[in-house]
Amino acid sequence: MVTIFGKNIKKKGLKLTLFALPFLIFVILFSYVPLWGWAIAFFRYIPGVSLADSQFVGWDNFRFIIQDSHNVLRILRNTLIFSSLLLLVMSTVPIALAIMLSEVGNRFFKRLVQTVTTIPHFVSWVVIFAFAFTLFSHDGIVNRVLLSLNLIESPTQLLQNYDAVYAFQTFVALWRSAGWNAIIYFAAIASIDQEQYEAAAIDGAGRFRRIFHITLPGIKETWLVLFLIAVSGILSSNFEQYLLFMNPVVSPRLQVLDYYIYRVGLINQDFAYAIALGIVRTFIAVIILFSVNALAKKVRGRSLI
Repeated sequence: MVTIFGKNIKKKGLKLTLFALPFLIFVILFSYVPLWGWAIAFFRYIPGVSLADSQFVGWDNFRFIIQDSHNVLRILRNTLIFSSLLLLVMSTVPIALAIMLSEVGNRFFKRLVQTVTTIPHFVSWVVIFAFAFTLFSHDGIVNRVLLSLNLIESPTQLLQNYDAVYAFQTFVALWRSAGWNAIIYFAAIASIDQEQYEAAAIDGAGRFRRIFHITLPGIKETWLVLFLIAVSGILSSNFEQYLLFMNPVVSPRLQVLDYYIYRVGLINQDFAYAIALGIVRTFIAVIILFSVNALAKKVRGRSLI
C-alpha cells in the first residue's frame, strides 16, 4: 500500500495509473486543449491578428451555414452516402471474412489470407491512389488487357466515372480496411467457448447452424461496440482518400464534409467559418452517438457508454 494525499492506494493500481498517465496527457493535449480554438468561430478572424484585436461577430458564422445551405446540404448528402455505404459493408464483410477464416482448418492458408487482407491497412492512401491509377487510368494495365482481349472497344474511365464514384470509392475503402477489422471479429470468435461447438455437433447441428446459433450471438457484443464507434463518426470520412481521387469530373460527388472544411479553412483561409462547421459537425456527431447508445440500451437493457 502507498499513501498519497492521505489515501491508501494499492501499488498495482498506482502502477497501472502511471502507465496510463502518458496517454491521458496525450489525449488532453491533442483532444481538449485545441478546443480553445473554437472561440475563433465567434470572431471575424484574420490570420496573424490576435482574437483581442478581432471583431466579435457572435453567431454570424453559424448563420452563414444556413445561408449556404445549398452547398452544405449537397456536401452533407455525399458524406452520408459514403458513410452509410461504408458502414453497411464494414458491418458485414469483415464478419463474413472472420467467420470463413475461423472455419478453415489449414493454418498456413488461414495466416496467408489474414496477412494478405491486413497489409493494405498499413499502406498510405498516396500509394493506394498510385496503384489505382496504374490499374484503372486511360493507359492503365486493366484497359490494356481488356483492349488486347477485344473485350472493350475503347478504354474505360473508371477514375473519372461520375456514376461509379460511390461504388468504386466504397470498394477501395473496403479493400483497405476489411482485413484489419476482421482481426477484431476473429479474436472475438476465438474467445467463444469451444465446448458449445462440440455440444452442438453432438446434437447434430451442422456448420451453418453452429455459425448462426453460436458464432453470431457470440460476437454480437463486439459488433455492437464497433457499430457504435462507426456511427459516432458517420459525419467524418476518409479525407485523404477523397482528396487524392479528386478530379474535375467526380469532384461534385467526392466533396464530403471534411474536404469542404479543409477547402474553406486552409485554401480560402476562412478559419472562423471552417471552425463553425467543425463545431456543428461535432455536436451532431455527439447527438447521433448518444441516440444510438440510448437505442442500444432500449434493445439490450443496458447501454454501451
